[in-house]
Amino acid sequence: MSAFKSDFLNTLQERGFIHQCSDFEGLDALAAKGEATAYVGYDCTARSLHIGNYLTMMMLHWLQQSGNKPITLMGGGTTMVGDPSGKDETRAIRTVAEIEANKESIRGVFAKVLKYGDGKSDAIMLDNAEWLTKLNWIEMLRDVGRHFSVNRMLTMDSVRLRLEREHEMSFIEFNYMVCQAYDFVELAKRTGCHLQMGGSDQWGNIIMGVDLGRRMGTHQLFALTTPLLTTASGAKMGKTAQGAVWLNADQFSPYDFWQYWRNTEDADVGKFLKLFTTLPMSEIKKLEALGGSEINEAKKVLATEATALLHGRDAANEAAETARRTFEEGALAESLPTVEIPRGELEAGLGVLNAFVKAGLVASNGEARRQIKGGGLRVNDVAVADEKMALSAGNLTPEGVIKLSFGKKKHVLIRPA
Repeated sequence: MSAFKSDFLNTLQERGFIHQCSDFEGLDALAAKGEATAYVGYDCTARSLHIGNYLTMMMLHWLQQSGNKPITLMGGGTTMVGDPSGKDETRAIRTVAEIEANKESIRGVFAKVLKYGDGKSDAIMLDNAEWLTKLNWIEMLRDVGRHFSVNRMLTMDSVRLRLEREHEMSFIEFNYMVCQAYDFVELAKRTGCHLQMGGSDQWGNIIMGVDLGRRMGTHQLFALTTPLLTTASGAKMGKTAQGAVWLNADQFSPYDFWQYWRNTEDADVGKFLKLFTTLPMSEIKKLEALGGSEINEAKKVLATEATALLHGRDAANEAAETARRTFEEGALAESLPTVEIPRGELEAGLGVLNAFVKAGLVASNGEARRQIKGGGLRVNDVAVADEKMALSAGNLTPEGVIKLSFGKKKHVLIRPA
């Protein structure tokens, strides 16, 4: 289907968000009237969401921009069970206190791309712990469990792939899809929700919810998934040498976020501008057409716009200016990521391998040794030649910091405290 009646589906298609939909025609008709209410579920497995979650947040953003209503569902209940999708081993069981702390840490990020309130298209936030933790086991089996076919559940990727690899799957994980399907039905009853969105790896779980709604007498429910993100070279998107690209600023600074997008592969610039910025398509098409070294200007626009959306325009502009001063002028920008170390450690002599690990530029002493052999690590812009080198107060610049660099683009300041 190339053209839709609704701005919502037209925007998603034009920007590359659509992978599968259970019923384009029915969903399109609802969205065109501004009557589509849709949700995405976010489990509280970490203190921050990551770049993969940002993709579905943007789907909710465009839903709201087209006059429809988004729901962000916190997985306070489902996190207690653990989603087996894409995992070979059971997720660690988290305590209720850990889940609550993660939930509080995550909660604020949604307001960056959604408007919450009491209006017709204002977003609302709910938590599935509200109903999942109150279910009676026998009633759940009778009223909900009887609608599930174990034969069908065994064909779901999250289960089938685990069994094919002969990795154990616990009974608690096997129930995850039941909980997720029940969430959809519960939201349909409580809020009139019609649509669940998610990554393509969630298709089976979402369809289970659509089917459960039909069997339990809700209005028609719909499923819509987005492609799983990979880079042009085939790598899974959202991983760096330091780990995941987190959305919380205290776990992945606005400067690092800006740099992540600035380092995008040439072939991905257009795709990421469509998915992770709100720039008009006319402007994106102009940036996509840039070739040769001009593509770097498009990457800077991508980095600044993506960072502004999540962290605010001031933080994005500061990150862009820090990068410009550091790379184009060779200046020591004070707004570079900074790691504080006890002054006593520096006075005693801080081993250079340890320093780069503390700065988060390398994962281990072994990796630091390998980078030194290849000439990849520098202190105050001078290549490190001796792995036994110790940093001391004598290495402090006039600004009172030591600049550590990994390659040309990763810099961290060490500051004695």
